[in-house]
Amino acid sequence: MNWGKYKNFIFYVTTIIVFSCLMYFFIMEGQTLEVKENMVVKTSTGSTWENFVESFKTNLHHPLALLLAQIVTIILVARLFGWICMKIKQPTVIGEMVAGIVLGPSLVGMYFPEFSAFLFPKESLGNLQFLSQIGLILFMYIVGMELDLSILRKKAQDAIVISHASIIIPFALGIGLSYFIYQEFAPDGVQFTSFALFIAIAMSITAFPVLARIVQERNLQKTKLGTIVITCAAADDITAWCILAAVIAIVKAGSFASSIYVIIMAIAYVFLMIKIVKPFLKRIGDLQAGKNTINKPMVAIFFLTLILSSYATEVIGIHALFGAFMAGAIMPENAKFRTLFIDKVEDVALVLLLPLFFVFTGLRTQIGLLNDGHLWMTAGFIILTAVIGKFVGSALTARFLGINWKESLTIGALMNTRGLMELIVLNIGYDLGVLSPEIFAMMVIMALFTTFMTGPALDFINFIFKSKKDNVETHDGNDAKYRVLLSFDNPEAGSTLLKLAHDFTNKMNGNKSITAMNIAPVDEMHAYEIDEYENQQFKNVIETSHDLKLEVTTLFKASTDIENDLTHISNKGNYDLLLIMLGKSMYEGSLLGRLLGFTTKIINPEKLLNTVKGKSYIFNNSPFDDFTLQILDKTHIPVGVLVEKDFQTADRVFVPIFNLSDFYLLEYAKRLINNNNSQIIILDVAGQIRNNIEVKELIRSIEQVAPNHITLYNEKKIEKEFLNSQDLMLISSKSWRNLIDTKSLWLSDIPSTLIISNP
Repeated sequence: MNWGKYKNFIFYVTTIIVFSCLMYFFIMEGQTLEVKENMVVKTSTGSTWENFVESFKTNLHHPLALLLAQIVTIILVARLFGWICMKIKQPTVIGEMVAGIVLGPSLVGMYFPEFSAFLFPKESLGNLQFLSQIGLILFMYIVGMELDLSILRKKAQDAIVISHASIIIPFALGIGLSYFIYQEFAPDGVQFTSFALFIAIAMSITAFPVLARIVQERNLQKTKLGTIVITCAAADDITAWCILAAVIAIVKAGSFASSIYVIIMAIAYVFLMIKIVKPFLKRIGDLQAGKNTINKPMVAIFFLTLILSSYATEVIGIHALFGAFMAGAIMPENAKFRTLFIDKVEDVALVLLLPLFFVFTGLRTQIGLLNDGHLWMTAGFIILTAVIGKFVGSALTARFLGINWKESLTIGALMNTRGLMELIVLNIGYDLGVLSPEIFAMMVIMALFTTFMTGPALDFINFIFKSKKDNVETHDGNDAKYRVLLSFDNPEAGSTLLKLAHDFTNKMNGNKSITAMNIAPVDEMHAYEIDEYENQQFKNVIETSHDLKLEVTTLFKASTDIENDLTHISNKGNYDLLLIMLGKSMYEGSLLGRLLGFTTKIINPEKLLNTVKGKSYIFNNSPFDDFTLQILDKTHIPVGVLVEKDFQTADRVFVPIFNLSDFYLLEYAKRLINNNNSQIIILDVAGQIRNNIEVKELIRSIEQVAPNHITLYNEKKIEKEFLNSQDLMLISSKSWRNLIDTKSLWLSDIPSTLIISNP
């Protein structure tokens, strides 16, 4: 017997037995040490099952279990409403705000009180509040880091005027509004000054993060208008948070005179942060220059700066969020460094912790309190005051500075966006006891309304000022040019697709048009780094176009819905061919991948919606990833999906024809022959070509123009060596599905493959 083969097994069994016996011995001996009269024996009154049920109920109400259940519910509901808003072209933050209200007493609490009492009992709200405050601190840190102060210094002339006008006008209107609603809605014992200052600052705030995302989504970031708006919002943010800090100090102290010491300490704090802490952090950041990672000691230093800054402002009396904002603003200005650090913080802050704040706000928002027409009229008057102050005030100021009406109104619409920043201010006012539940609910509705109206307002402004030039489609449908659009998600893919587009159009000279498009997720970029991000994405494409002496038009867009934006641009641009790369799963081929793929299809709202419509099936194993399926389903032009295997050029091309519906592939083969002198091998898989006169005539006409460039094969078996000798395979989407379904032996040996789908 070969003992070496079993030695590990024998050692394992022996170890388990020996140490189990040792544990048993010590337990038995240990029981002899017990003093019987001091022992407390637990007795159970019910059955084993009843004891289990009672224990299970206790575990369900354990504070940690309850908090985890709350987090799971909040994230799922927030993502669902965020997805719905994304589909209707609204910022996802609106969906998250609505999710908070839905889970609060305004909806779930009203119609499902037992469920609400179980999931959000009053004694659990303290934990939720503290966690949400941590999320807010991290969020404000990110907001501070996303401010590009260099732009603020360079282009602050008109922007500062517009920004400060967009604060002072609604601030004054807010104080005027307070005069009319103070007696009815201010909490007992709250001074008019405190109430008016909080209403005024709530009217004056602009949501810089939401505004920056909208500017990116609408491709305004490179325009003069986009620069002005971003700069206005940045100046607005800094000014508004400084004013808010002063307002908090005044409210806590009771009067301006009493708050003077707090304000002096706040000024000293800001001086210390700018003159001492900022240079110190810059020196630390310089040590990181050129590196793609941040080491743990450095991360610890910056997190300590954040926490100490937040602690200092909380102790001074101007709220921890101002300290977090300030800590972010003084971070080293190197864009790469900030991006690396934001990436470490952003996912936890925005995905996990921030939705807790929306729901906590929703639990405070009792829309049911607005139970008569007078209260709703008051809410409408608050909204009207907010819109006039911010929208109209910003627009008229911009027009006074010489900016045309369209851009002035656009600035007004964008500056009127309040979003999450408004909720932060309102919650601070609520915590300080300055805002009553009724006025709090009205102001939350105002925040939702003014944020929601931004998109429709921008669309309406564009519609009103639509010029004749805008009415003309980007590309004339009667133009004889062959137009190719290639869409890529990384620089290497862009370069590869451009080589393929070149092979299809090389000899067409002025009769071709190639557009390279990159649609990037908005969440992956920050306002200050968008130009660098775009340059990085197109770097390989530009280099390849120079190598090929090929004129290429580049198109960059930031998006919250890449699939829909891609299909919209493809369908509206009169393109003849769209080239994309087949997406790959990081878990492809593994058991985990199958499980995760199954799970993501179940919880993907888009997939679920298409299943309900009958367009797809949840359990369907498709030969395409979900992204590619969306593109194929929604585009009205031919789509080429490239399965890339080190593609360089299409000199030798293999075209299998499985049935009559695949014959359209010959047109693409002909285009490769004409433009790239490609050698084409047609495989008559089903033996249908030799019996079809029309197809044989087409092949013969190709041979007459380009002799010895097309060959017809009738072999039933294709050898590995043949497949390895080819540069590219052209195949229809239907035949590709058949190869996948039958687990064809070809799949392991095929060259780069272009799957062409005809609409």
